[in-house]
Amino acid sequence: MLNLSLLDLNWEEETVRIAGFIRNAVVQKLKKKGVVVAVSGGIDSSTTAALSVRALGQGNVLALLMPENDSASESLEAGKLLVKHLGIPHEVINIGPFLEVMGCYRHRDDAIREIFPEYSSDYRSKIVLTSKGNSAARFGFYSIVIQSPDGHEKRQRLSLRNYLQVVAATSMKQRTRKALEYFHADRLNFAVAGTPNLLEYDQGFFVKLGDGAADLKPIAHLYKTQVFRLAEHLGLPDELVQRKSTTDTYSLQQSQEEFYFNVPLEKLDLVMFGVNCGWDPQMISDQSGIRRDEVESIVQDIRQKRAATASLHFPPLSLVPGGRANPEG
Repeated sequence: MLNLSLLDLNWEEETVRIAGFIRNAVVQKLKKKGVVVAVSGGIDSSTTAALSVRALGQGNVLALLMPENDSASESLEAGKLLVKHLGIPHEVINIGPFLEVMGCYRHRDDAIREIFPEYSSDYRSKIVLTSKGNSAARFGFYSIVIQSPDGHEKRQRLSLRNYLQVVAATSMKQRTRKALEYFHADRLNFAVAGTPNLLEYDQGFFVKLGDGAADLKPIAHLYKTQVFRLAEHLGLPDELVQRKSTTDTYSLQQSQEEFYFNVPLEKLDLVMFGVNCGWDPQMISDQSGIRRDEVESIVQDIRQKRAATASLHFPPLSLVPGGRANPEG
């Protein structure tokens, strides 16, 4: 049967394998002394940091905690809990002032006010993915949700233009963090460790040249449920292991499911595992107990996201053979 037990690994062997990969990538291939990890308080960055300590030692892992105006206070506290648990050096950098100067919040708010003119700085907001239909023929669209100071919420479908402006503005957050990661990496002769899991990496749930930029991505082969299991094996605090995954990008609390994946991550893990094994929807349904129409819908969504986000994985396009200059001319 297709269930989460199929995703079980020998967690100590996997820890040794990933730690060996990190050590070889950083020291042998990149010729660096350590790694910088952007710690969000989530399970992926926490696990990446713990694996980096296992590979390189505490003194060779720098954690950066980079909250901004919309960040939940719980995220910063979770990040502080992690660095204390691991005993690694860290810096807390509030990137809110940078984002204000670049117009991140202003451009976002301008797009929202075209829909809700009353929206102001004391409101909170998020965007959510809404699906129509229950079969493989369903389609999705994004809506903006705003909450007034008195707690009243409104929701309205976003036009493509407004959606693109909101996303473009909020993507400044990931790109600003990455600039700081590389500043500290360069000054220390460290590499930058990316933190995506397999779902995020495969489905394009990252910002190009933002959280998608890195010198190595140690857990990009692991399903989300595997990351949680590995975190447990590494002995991370229960507060981190049991914390629900959020985007921590918008001022209203927002899960990854409602923003992008549109299905519980455990279920997505199972269906993607079946897809990656080459099974058809009927076989996935028979083996998992998930309804055939739901499986078809998830499979279609996986394929659409892979196609739509393929360019995020592209290196810069050029006429240079092999994508790099020939030192011999």
